[in-house]
Parts: sequence; C-alpha cells; structure tokens
Amino acid sequence: MGAGHSHDHGKSQYSANRKRLAITLGLISAYMIAEVVGGLLSNSLALLADAGHMLSDAGALALSLFAIWIAQKPPTSKHTYGFYRTEILAALVNGATLIAISIYIFVEAFHRFDQPPEVKGPLMMSIALGGLVINIAGLWILNAGKSESLNIRGAWLHVLTDALGSVGAIVAGALIWAFGWTLADPIASVLIGVLVIYSSWALLKETVAVLMESAPGHVDVDAVRAAILDTTGVVSVHDLHVWTITSGMVSLSAHVRTGENVSVRVVLAAIRDRLHERFGIDHVTVQIEPHDFDESGQSPKH
Repeated sequence: MGAGHSHDHGKSQYSANRKRLAITLGLISAYMIAEVVGGLLSNSLALLADAGHMLSDAGALALSLFAIWIAQKPPTSKHTYGFYRTEILAALVNGATLIAISIYIFVEAFHRFDQPPEVKGPLMMSIALGGLVINIAGLWILNAGKSESLNIRGAWLHVLTDALGSVGAIVAGALIWAFGWTLADPIASVLIGVLVIYSSWALLKETVAVLMESAPGHVDVDAVRAAILDTTGVVSVHDLHVWTITSGMVSLSAHVRTGENVSVRVVLAAIRDRLHERFGIDHVTVQIEPHDFDESGQSPKH
C-alpha cells in the first residue's frame, strides 16, 4: 500500500530556470569572442584561460538548458521516475569539466613560469573588465535558481569561477602594466585554477551522492524513523530508504508494521502528514504490514 503526492516537479520552476539559463547563455556567448580575440592580441594566458573558461560556460549553460528540457519529459514504462536525473548528470559533467579546465590551466602556467612572454597589460585589463561585467550580470540572473537546483548551481559555479578569472586577469594586467611583472600572468592563472577546483568539489560530491542514492544531507534518517515509529498505530519500521531523485525531490519508501484493530487509511495519512510537516518529504511509498504478517511466507498467518 502506498501514500504519496503528485510527481509534478514544479513546472513553473523549470520555466524560470530555463529563462535564466537562456539569457545568461546569450550574454556569455556574445562576450566570449571578444575575450578570445583580446587574449590573442595581448598574449595573455590568464585572459585566454578566462576566455576558454567562458567557452566552457557556454557549453555548460547549453547542457543545463538541454537537461531542463529532457527532465520535463513524462515518465515511460522503462523510465518510471521520468528523466529528472538528467539534471544531476548535467551537474556532474559541469563539475568534471571545471576540474579538467583547471588541470589544463596548471599545465600551461607551468610552461610560462620558465619563460614568461611579453603581455600587453592595458589591453588585457580592459578585456577582462568587460568579461567581469558580463559574469556579474550572469551571476545575478542565475542566483535565484542555484539554491533549488544542482543543475543551476553547476552553471552558476561556472560563471562564478569565470568571474574570478576576470578578476585575476585584471590584477595581473595591472601588475604587468605598472611594474612589468610578467610572472603575474601565470601566477594569476594558477590561483584561478585552484579556486575552480575548490568550488567544483562540493558540487561533484553532492551530484555523486544523488547518483549513489545516498540519503540527502539535510534529512536525518534516524529522526525520520523515530517520527514514523511515534505515529499512533505503528509497531515497527524496516526497509526504510530515503534518497534524492533530483534537486528538491526527495523520495522515501518503508515497510511499517501496525498493531491490531488499526485503520490502514488513518495510519497512512498520519505518516504522510508527519513526513511532510517535519521533513518536507512528499514522495512517499509505505507498505503497511498487519500485526500478524509473516515476512518469511509473505502472507498473513492463519
């Protein structure tokens, strides 16, 4: 027997996030070309690294948009939960891409430490400043959705690290312009890479946890078990599982043994309401087992 709420996962939320991603993608793509040209003209690795990351931003945003579109497809007989996990996969790819970009930046910076080339500081600064403005606009647009979706958070992190890259390029350009310190360029690149890895690690951990169907970090499973046991008519709870389908969509299943002369309808309603009120869990499946249920034979005793 089961109890649960509708699996409509907030179509308005998907629509809002789709608009945010589309606008940010347009901004990033438009300025990316300017950064690539500026990086080549100024011979700045920090600026080219920032431009390369902007390219990955565009890809990440496009992937996130695609994931939102796929996630809204209805369930099928083979994909009974629907395609919600597509958003989690997109977040995983975005996190992994950020780390791969960081490794590339480290390798390129290492070569420049030996022979730092001449860099045109003023041009580097002006291009990076424009990129920073675009990134700040993107962060502002995506900020409202990052707390409710790992997919949006992955895209937001891409834009954040790109903004940090722009800041690093501006600082390096100023140092090169003022003091001729060309080593500032690879140093800024390495710092950007470290920040990218640091900001990506939490995203990767959370996406892997969802894919491994670990209990959500904000849900205390022992407290959930205690809440069910505290429900009038419940004798015991076993096979309790709590996992995340996608961001903001927590599911629970459990086997509940009841006492004698207990209304199944009342127990199910009480458990459902308690899980909703205390833990915000609405996707609930509960198998009720009467007090004389024989687990070994899977049938009532006679």
